Amino acid sequence: MQATADLSPPVVSVIVPVYNEEDVLPALFDRLYPALDALGEGYEVIFVNDGSRDRSAQLLAQQFHRRPDVTRVVLFNGNFGQHMAIMAGFERVRGQMAITLDADLQNPPEEIARLVAAVRAGHDYVGTVRRQRSDTAFRRVASRLMNALRERITRIQMTDQGCMLRAYDRALVDTLNACGEVNTFIPALAYTFAATPTEIEVDHEERHAGQSKYSLYRLIRLNFDLVTGFSIVPLQWFSLIGMLLALGAGALFVLLVVRRFLLGAEVEGVFTLFALQFFLTGIMLFGFGLMGEYVGRIQQEVRRRPRYRISAVLEAQPAPAPAPAARVSA
Repeated sequence: MQATADLSPPVVSVIVPVYNEEDVLPALFDRLYPALDALGEGYEVIFVNDGSRDRSAQLLAQQFHRRPDVTRVVLFNGNFGQHMAIMAGFERVRGQMAITLDADLQNPPEEIARLVAAVRAGHDYVGTVRRQRSDTAFRRVASRLMNALRERITRIQMTDQGCMLRAYDRALVDTLNACGEVNTFIPALAYTFAATPTEIEVDHEERHAGQSKYSLYRLIRLNFDLVTGFSIVPLQWFSLIGMLLALGAGALFVLLVVRRFLLGAEVEGVFTLFALQFFLTGIMLFGFGLMGEYVGRIQQEVRRRPRYRISAVLEAQPAPAPAPAARVSA
């Protein structure tokens, strides 16, 4: 669906992925647009509906008709994930900078002005750290542990990787669009290309309505994908562990041979050998699964399938230029 409007290039592009957020969207609209109007800059809001099964698509369409001059809506025909939704928004960015924002209002839209100021100060990538997180103690502790493990393995320094409120300058967005990876973690990918990254603290609020889309399993899955997508350190660790276990097994074999010649046959240590065998088997199975993750990523990249499919885009089209006046010759 297309409308006609007098459009000028915006300065700020805000990308909001949406998945089953019908209870939150009205409050989001009421806070997001006034916060952007207060910037005094031209802006656009790109909502990407990631295959929602509730009324999110209808609410986004209604908001497009209310503000067609600054609103664009991309509708996926299925659920392709938050990061693919953001990439779809990046591919349609027209502003000088792009800001990603979750729809759940845990990151206040009023903080966008601070990210814009940081980009104007010369930073091409602005990460955020949630101040006084409104999450459970278990979620905060798990987040810190996963952040520490990710930083040690990948050398990507993000204090709070779970906060999606981030800003990117246009050159960095163009670089991310050129990557074309099937599976990726956008903040980490941006950090690898950023020349002047920075982080700022932002407020954090309780979720306005609904429930989080990230279960404990999905959070673990996300961090596993992040590690295997940006580093081969796990494979190197596995190789080192395999080498140490091989040396230990060789030493144990020599010890058992010596004991057999000195003390004769014995069966008292059979259960110890069983335990050792089970341990080695567990290490091997873990290694097979780890290598399978890397091989699976290679398979996904080689197939070159589309990362997502769009069913419709709601956006206004520039008004046609007036026809030149007819000249009358004498």
